[in-house]
Amino acid sequence: MSQKVPYVSLEYSKPAPEDLLSRSREFLDLMKKRRTVRDFSSEPVPDEVIFNCIEAAGTAPSGANMQPWHFVVVKDHTIKKEIRQAAEKEERINYELRYSGEMKQDIAKLETNFEKPYLEKAPVLIAVFKESYRLDENQVRRKNYYVNESVGIATGLLITALHTAGLVALPHTPSPMKFLNTILKRPNNESPTVLFPVGYPAGNIQVPDLKRKPLNEIITVF
Repeated sequence: MSQKVPYVSLEYSKPAPEDLLSRSREFLDLMKKRRTVRDFSSEPVPDEVIFNCIEAAGTAPSGANMQPWHFVVVKDHTIKKEIRQAAEKEERINYELRYSGEMKQDIAKLETNFEKPYLEKAPVLIAVFKESYRLDENQVRRKNYYVNESVGIATGLLITALHTAGLVALPHTPSPMKFLNTILKRPNNESPTVLFPVGYPAGNIQVPDLKRKPLNEIITVF
């Protein structure tokens, strides 16, 4: 029988109503400026900033507190080049064979293709892995719970933390991505879910003028 988790007092200070509203507005304004960037400066990013953002992602709730995630930080240029080559190989096949006609039509407006130079130019890559199951101290296979949901929340926190810190990122999801296990030497119980090039934007870049759905289209209130 597992031992119960001890409890501690919640660290919480209730804000005044006006502060509550202003905080929510400030955060909304900040997140409205978040954009996916495909052209990065090669300027290095302080390690501590990246580590703080990943640690923030690791505060996400998870099923039974199993925390089924692992983050791999890549700065080595040789490894980044290897990742780019493997990703472009899969993406070329995607564009030529795997993507449906409808998908090709939907992404054509963004003018993307199989070439992914940002995987090599960005100063940092963060690969997010989900841990489908865990191994205990005796190497016995144990279950993790709500893995996709847990890792999805952690990934959202990571994007938010990076943007709040003043960096830009791009959620890159080439499929299949098993090459990341090989290149980054991750075990078989882990699967890559997303790869983030992270850094500062290149000078004078432009991004698509995308329109987000208004609140009344994404909310239902009873």
